[in-house]
Amino acid sequence: MSIQVNNITHIYSEGLPHQSIALDDVSFCAEDGQFIGIIGHTGSGKSTLVQHLNGLLKPKSGSILVSGTDITAPEVVMRDIRRKIGLVFQYPEYQLFEETVEKDVAFGPANLGLDEVEIQARVKEAIELVGLDYEEIRKRSPFDLSGGQKRRVAIAGVIAMKPEVLILDEPTAGLDPRAHRDVLTMIETVHAHENNIIFLVSHNMNDIARLSDKILVMDGGRLALQGSPHEVFSREETLISLGLSLPEPAKLINMARQKGIPAEGTVLTVEDAEEALYQFLKKD
Repeated sequence: MSIQVNNITHIYSEGLPHQSIALDDVSFCAEDGQFIGIIGHTGSGKSTLVQHLNGLLKPKSGSILVSGTDITAPEVVMRDIRRKIGLVFQYPEYQLFEETVEKDVAFGPANLGLDEVEIQARVKEAIELVGLDYEEIRKRSPFDLSGGQKRRVAIAGVIAMKPEVLILDEPTAGLDPRAHRDVLTMIETVHAHENNIIFLVSHNMNDIARLSDKILVMDGGRLALQGSPHEVFSREETLISLGLSLPEPAKLINMARQKGIPAEGTVLTVEDAEEALYQFLKKD
């Protein structure tokens, strides 16, 4: 599986006085197994971009190739594309509707026309992948769960369809620190198990730095930067000009350097910071 986005542009309210360019000549590629973080200030085009990747929105110009198939072409059957590309919106728990967790997670696989044995196998696997006890939770109402549990059940419903690409738009928004951590752990588990392409839209630089293989930085509908976490977060001045910041460990080490502590190396995660400080102290 690969995704090639070529020069896509999207215009909201085209031809009207309040039209706006939401995406402006955006190009990038995603390869099988990559974890891609998408960052940018509010209104930069992040959500608009990911909604193009499974055909919910169509570009004004440009193309999107999914394993060589141009999903912007009029003859493409989008239902087939959406079987491969799962999109989890912000606050997906608001879309829960069935009377039990099991039925809610089974809804997507059932719509794929799978037999009952396969559906149940997928439901059990998806619920366990998101870190919930299948036997304990399957007959419970999703509306009786905690906020973090509801979020994970909603994501399990997408995972049960076994998408080759999983898009998560601010999956930890509004969660307390423990639920935030649980959801991220779940995402890591799913990625390791499925080896799918994951797109993670987030405002949390710590999460993006720790999880991503590649980062896309959006600004005003443009792709302002792209590259590895080290490449992107080495551009501190550019990020600040875009209204963004460095991960907290990088800020900490920069403060240490300003105080005369010559910590070496690029620091993006807590583990990086610990190693940099350990190497400095070891020299003494």
